[in-house]
Amino acid sequence: MSKKSKKISGNMLIAQSGGPTVVINQSLVGAVLEAKKHKQIKKIYGALHGIKGILEEDLINLSRESDKTLKAVAKTPSSALGSVRKKPTPKDCTKIFDKLQKYNVRYFFYIGGNDSAETAHIINEEAKKADYELHCFHIPKTVDNDLRENDHTPGFASSAKFVAQAFMGDELDNAALPGVKINVVMGRHAGFLTAASALARTYDGAGPHLIFLPERPFDVTKFPAQVKAVVRKHGRCVVAVSEGIVDADGTSIAAAYTKEVDSHGNLQLSGTGALGDFLVGLIKQKTDIARVRADTFGYLQRSFPGLVAENDAKEAFAVGREAVKCATGADVDGSIAIRRKKGKPYKIFFERVPLRNVAKETRHMPDAFISKCATDVTPSFLKYIKPIVGKLPEIGRFKRIPVKK
Repeated sequence: MSKKSKKISGNMLIAQSGGPTVVINQSLVGAVLEAKKHKQIKKIYGALHGIKGILEEDLINLSRESDKTLKAVAKTPSSALGSVRKKPTPKDCTKIFDKLQKYNVRYFFYIGGNDSAETAHIINEEAKKADYELHCFHIPKTVDNDLRENDHTPGFASSAKFVAQAFMGDELDNAALPGVKINVVMGRHAGFLTAASALARTYDGAGPHLIFLPERPFDVTKFPAQVKAVVRKHGRCVVAVSEGIVDADGTSIAAAYTKEVDSHGNLQLSGTGALGDFLVGLIKQKTDIARVRADTFGYLQRSFPGLVAENDAKEAFAVGREAVKCATGADVDGSIAIRRKKGKPYKIFFERVPLRNVAKETRHMPDAFISKCATDVTPSFLKYIKPIVGKLPEIGRFKRIPVKK
């Protein structure tokens, strides 16, 4: 349990980290607008490019931004403050405290995923050791939807909507010009985003026909035969593949094509079409299928304008606001988790959880969401994701009434 707040007076510092999303600025603005309501928060600083901006004192005064500007930024995709992937070293932590003290920062908010939560946790623990009164909160964000303690995370629903609609379009394209189409989707350890492709199935026989997730071993030797079987049945095949698929030993299939890692030790999987090219080559080598193509959605999934899930935007704003309420209320540290109420209609609530519960480690797709054949999702997953993503475009099809000869 965290210590109880003394409602200490001081300045606030907020920053963004990790991969940008369509709604990450909603959380930023939600926090800033809420902070303006609390007298114990004097000035509101924004650090450019996460903790890098703190270390370099690259700060801006958000207190002086108009509400009109803030609300416009909230509706704008990507990280308005800039982002970073940097894990603080012990030396960095010492410097960070020097900067926090210099600017009299007593309220610190870090928006990001599990790596960002780990950074916030490290900073918070160092503050305790130094007996520095710091109200430290992590605000959840990740398109991967892999944060522990959360039913779902801000950013996921909008990216899932992008994935679903991209597959809807690709499915129609593939039906018009039959062949094999492989789409590689983000998801290093968790398959939630790849699984969202199942929302594209608007009629019987629609793709994706095969869905491969990191939670189940990917068998390179069986893959061509699996695709061939679908082609025999439907005359074509649409495949959804997570960038993080692994073999039976847990080794990333894409690891053979990239060696770059970030400061948190994460293998860089996005930004390359190598996995898709490998899978295309495999099918061409092992089958007689002539038309085989692949696309890697890559970073397009994260900040695509115009495909914002309505609930996602609302919840992202609210979670930023909730973090400030907690920091200025009873608790001095933690992460804000999104919980789902049981039953219908769809409703959520927020709960403060310890930073260590969210930091570093990721969660995976529950077994109940993955089919026994390991190449599809279950009705339980669709029931889970539909209210999060919201309404999708309607697809019209001819009844194909034959002309009498």
